Amino acid sequence: MHIFLKNKFLYFHNYKIKCAIGKRGIARKKVEGDNCTPRGKFFFEYLLYRKDRIKAFKAKLKKKSIKANMGWCDDPRSKKYNKLIRFPFSSGAEKLYLKKRNYDLLLVIKYNRKNILKNKGSAIFLHLTDNRYKPTKGCIAVKKNDFLKILPLIKKKTKIAIV
Repeated sequence: MHIFLKNKFLYFHNYKIKCAIGKRGIARKKVEGDNCTPRGKFFFEYLLYRKDRIKAFKAKLKKKSIKANMGWCDDPRSKKYNKLIRFPFSSGAEKLYLKKRNYDLLLVIKYNRKNILKNKGSAIFLHLTDNRYKPTKGCIAVKKNDFLKILPLIKKKTKIAIV
């Protein structure tokens, strides 16, 4: 079974979950820095989590603990573009170990990950939000309790369809 994103809601199994998306909506042709969520169907690659903040959860996907020196390269000029990196890092990258809780749990969406194209967009995740559902830079964000409800149901073959 797949997850469907439509009109700022995720539909999965018997759940209808409110979510935040990119500030400029959904785009068919995503470009780095456009603040759009990419349209399409994508698998999830793996789960990143803060083990100092998230103690108990069930997941069927591969998982990695977020360390203080971890980030995600968002610099199209870098050979590490759209990849997990470690700081110190000489190119532009987003920190994953944050004071705010948005990245306490995040699923890496396989967008522009296999044959990475420069400037096509990077760091597209399903991650956490608070009660305000503030628009993202292109990710999808849900409340923690909703994330934890659907996480055990997400398998290697689960896709997210963004329409």
